[in-house]
Amino acid sequence: MADTSDTRTPAQIEADIRRRREVLAETLDEIGVRVHPKTIMGDAKAKVVANVDHTLGRAYVGVNRAVSDVKARFVDEEGAPRMERIVPVALVVVGVVGLLALGTRRRKS
Repeated sequence: MADTSDTRTPAQIEADIRRRREVLAETLDEIGVRVHPKTIMGDAKAKVVANVDHTLGRAYVGVNRAVSDVKARFVDEEGAPRMERIVPVALVVVGVVGLLALGTRRRKS
């Protein structure tokens, strides 16, 4: 059952109703902003950007690690090139490029 022993004055009741209307109006305004298409699109865009940034950051770290690993194989701790590793790789690259050039030349003939 409802409490009928309300000792508030009519002015207090009216003030309470005004406060509740203001709170309700603020809540409705906030809901309106949240469901506005621009807000929804902005939130979705922010999530996509955050995911892309995260993915690119992880990719950058992976690539940087791979480059560092390759560099460590061809350069010693002092920064001098390791010729015993560079020369064989260079010869293989020259051989592959030469074979590709011969294959292209044969197809054109």
